[in-house]
Amino acid sequence: MSPVKIVYWQEEDGMWLGYLQDHPDYITQGESLAELKENLRDIYKDIKGNHIPNVRTVEELEIS
Repeated sequence: MSPVKIVYWQEEDGMWLGYLQDHPDYITQGESLAELKENLRDIYKDIKGNHIPNVRTVEELEIS
């Protein structure tokens, strides 16, 4: 499996929040960074397995 870029941050209350860079609509959280990353892996698997309908994706478009 190839790496997937993620965006994450820690809130003042200590919770970690984040999302897959290509799918920013699907924010998840964890009590630790490890838990957050596991939740992000689950979201990735659900998206790639077509278990989430109407997935919006961010992607680069080549313009010539």
